[in-house]
Amino acid sequence: MEEALMSGKISTEGLGMPVEIAAIDGELRKLWEADEASTNASLMNFLVYTEDPHELTANSKMIQKLTREHACRAVLIAMDRKAPKPSVAAWITAHCHLAHGKKSICSEQISFLLSGYSFGRFRNTVFAHLNSDLPLVFWWQGEISDLFEERLYSILDRFIFDSSTWSNPTEGFAKIMEAREQTNDHMVTQDLSWTRSYHYRLAIAGLFDDPAAERSFFEIEEVNIVAQKSQRTSALLLLAWVTEQAGWKTGLELGLTAETNPENGESFLFESKEGRNIVAKITWDDDGAPLSLLSIKSPDCEVKVSRQEGTSHLCQAICTAGHCLNVSGPADADDPEGLVADQLSRGGKNSLFLRMLPRFLKLL
Repeated sequence: MEEALMSGKISTEGLGMPVEIAAIDGELRKLWEADEASTNASLMNFLVYTEDPHELTANSKMIQKLTREHACRAVLIAMDRKAPKPSVAAWITAHCHLAHGKKSICSEQISFLLSGYSFGRFRNTVFAHLNSDLPLVFWWQGEISDLFEERLYSILDRFIFDSSTWSNPTEGFAKIMEAREQTNDHMVTQDLSWTRSYHYRLAIAGLFDDPAAERSFFEIEEVNIVAQKSQRTSALLLLAWVTEQAGWKTGLELGLTAETNPENGESFLFESKEGRNIVAKITWDDDGAPLSLLSIKSPDCEVKVSRQEGTSHLCQAICTAGHCLNVSGPADADDPEGLVADQLSRGGKNSLFLRMLPRFLKLL
């Protein structure tokens, strides 16, 4: 790792001052003593973990944006597990934001770059530098590896991940569910693939308050979702939410299957409480927004929420008897840091996600 740092292969831009591990706390005190104009503020310990060392500087830039609204002690961890020799390097800095032309509120950041495989070193080095009085929020970037085990997740208050980045979502969710079971559901779990559909879900729920849409609810025949192929878990989570809220039985439970072409999309069959068959289709469109469309159709009504790529709003429509009522509303963030910031603002136990998760896993 030292050779990689020396050669510039791993950038340390924006990480601040390099420090010895044993001197971190003392150097942080000096950092604040040297700047009387700033206030050290922390509402949480916020850890960001990646097994791609090249993401360390990008994560530092992300923390700089996030601390504008969420003061924290940030701990960035990059693990180079392919390195032949174990070693560790650390840096400290502070992200300060202006008020009345002066630095006002600052959040401290500690960055670690670890090489070689050693879970004990990872745990002991990193977690020795948490603020013990604050909740622990952990954002795991990328695949869930074998470092995600009981001695780690037993101390987490909130665990953030993005299932759209996993090569095997079924395996990843199995690890998450095992962790929740072993911690008696203490750990709040948040999938950014679920967060991506937040405003879609709000919009659909609001549209069905309209009398015309409400009357058509029990005659729904078709559900269509359009998404980028990389957002398959986001699309399936959205579909699971629709069908869970409606109380439909899945075709898998009824022994029914639908034709599907994974390259173009996927199809599913459901049965309503009244015994009506419903077809749900997911179509891939990599030129569109991460989630481009959610359409719910009955014979005389269509409730639709859509988004054009690059726009910051959703188009919402109820179409019935040749007439459409159109409104607009906010869209979810596209970038992971925006989704994390939104989720931190909302908080909560994420109980709805947990309630529809078994249905999602069947679709998955």
